[in-house]
Order: sequence, then structure tokens, then C-alpha cells
Amino acid sequence: MKCNRLFPVLLVLFCALTVNAQGVLSKEGQQIKVDTLQKLKLTPFVHGTLQLPKDGKAEKLIVFIMGSGDVDRDGNQATSRRNTFKKMADQLAKKGIATFRYDKRVIPMLKQNMDYRKISFNDFIKDAKDAIAYFRNEGNYNHIYIAGHSQGSLVGMLAAKDTADGFISIAGPSTTIDEAIVSQLEQQMGMGKEAEYAFNALRKDGKVTDYNKGLASIFKEDLQPFLLSWMPYNPTEEIKKLEMPILIINGTKDLQVTVKDAEVLHDAAPESELKIFENMNHVLVTIEGDDLENAKSYNESWRPLTMGLVETIANFVTKNLSPN
Repeated sequence: MKCNRLFPVLLVLFCALTVNAQGVLSKEGQQIKVDTLQKLKLTPFVHGTLQLPKDGKAEKLIVFIMGSGDVDRDGNQATSRRNTFKKMADQLAKKGIATFRYDKRVIPMLKQNMDYRKISFNDFIKDAKDAIAYFRNEGNYNHIYIAGHSQGSLVGMLAAKDTADGFISIAGPSTTIDEAIVSQLEQQMGMGKEAEYAFNALRKDGKVTDYNKGLASIFKEDLQPFLLSWMPYNPTEEIKKLEMPILIINGTKDLQVTVKDAEVLHDAAPESELKIFENMNHVLVTIEGDDLENAKSYNESWRPLTMGLVETIANFVTKNLSPN
């Protein structure tokens, strides 16, 4: 089976309080309650979960930014459940690192009966900056890192500048969104030139109507403003602007973002660390088989995260402790 690698791009274009109370001894030896799992609403559009180590103490916080589509704070979507970032947060908490993961903006918008088609890419950047500002103002953490997955990698780059202590790109693309779609369409359907023509018209005129009808799912009229807001940002250029420790992660079985993307980002930021995991796919699990197994894994929450992934992130955060 040949897996359609374009589906995450198309998806984004369409697109009770849980508390674990742990017992901790106070200085006076009394038992107090620490909420290690807190559901927070930082803004009308940033709804997420703060997860703390068992003792409720952490100097380091990682803010996770999800990829394209209707992705919730745990890394799940309406049609697939994998709990990627729930697992990540659970394991990082055991290593003494706090995390905040939040739903993509489309989810609270839908809950508030708002028109999610009016979302701009810049809204994603604002949400990430709002999350960082909230925890900076709270003052509980000496070091705040941004970790962006897939589309969230570019969002994280743009949000991290002058605000974060470090940046982690997980399966982050290295090209603009129009370049990525043109390349994918050329490889899969031989329609790269048609897509390039449509993107050029969109860039020039702010809208496009004269496009190959085979591209209608991408260039629908109500989706064009979002594309137009996303197209100006080039990850390879944005990562150069970051003056902070950077970790770049990818896997050899990623069907959506290639190892080459990670290498290009690393070349653009030569002081960064690059870690490639053998047989890790886009949802951060190990795939030993073919593309069919890979595609099925997107809805298999029982799969563990690739061995060594959490340790790599924890070690990176722990050793880079220079204050703001």
C-alpha cells in the first residue's frame, strides 16, 4: 500500500478537569496536596494541561506546540488517537521536567461555535507566545523551552525568538508550505507545475480562481487566506534568527518530513544538535514494517514512543541551563 503523504497538509486546510493529587511533605512535616496534572485556560484560545513531576517541583518547563490539523493537547485528532504528547509529558515528569501542552486553536473555536476557517497562521504564533508569556509572568520556572512538532516546529521558531531559553524541532519541515506542497504533488501526482502556478497567482493577487480542478481541495476559496498567511515563513530562514540552544529531531520512517529536512535545518543553524532516530515515524513511534504499518500506527495509542527520544529531549533541556 502506498501511503498518501499529503494528508496532513490537507487536514490543516480543512480543518472535566483532570487532577492527580500527590502527597508531599511540607517543611513542617505535614502532608500537603500537590496538583501534578492541571487543566488550564490561559486565554480564550489556549486551553491545555500543565503536568508537573510527582513532588510538584520543576525548574524547567517545555511548552509543546502541536502539528497541523485539529490536534488536541495529547496529540490526537478526531479520526486518530495516539496520545503521543501525553506519553511524552508523563515520561518527562518522571525526569523532573514540567510540560505544558495545549489544543490547537481550532478546537476551542469549534467549542465556542466560532468559524475556524478565519484562522490565520499568525494566530498560532500568538497562541504560542501567549503561553510563554503566561509562564514567564507566573515566575515558577527558571528555564522555558519550546518544542514544536511538524507545523508546530515553524510556529515554535517564530514564537521562541527573544522569549524562550531553547528550541526543539520535532519532525519540522525545512521549506515554505507552498514549496512543500508543490514538491509532494509533483512526486505523487505529477502536478507540481500546476500547483506552483496557483501559488504564484495567490501570492501575487491575494486569491486564485484559475487553478487545475484536481487541486480544489487545496485551493478552496475559504482556505486561501490561511495559506497566504502561512506562505511567507521559511523555516530555514527563521531558525537562523534564534540565539539559543537548538535540538533538531527526526526519524528515518517519517512519511511526511524527511531526514533531509532535519539536515537542512541543522545546516542553517550549525550550532544546533541533530538527532536522527532509526525507524521512527512522524508520530514518534518505531516502525519495523512497511508504509501500511506506518499509516496504521497513527491510530494505535498502544505503541510506545521510540526508545531514547524522551531521554534525548530531557538531556538537552537539563544540560542547557543558562538563564535568560
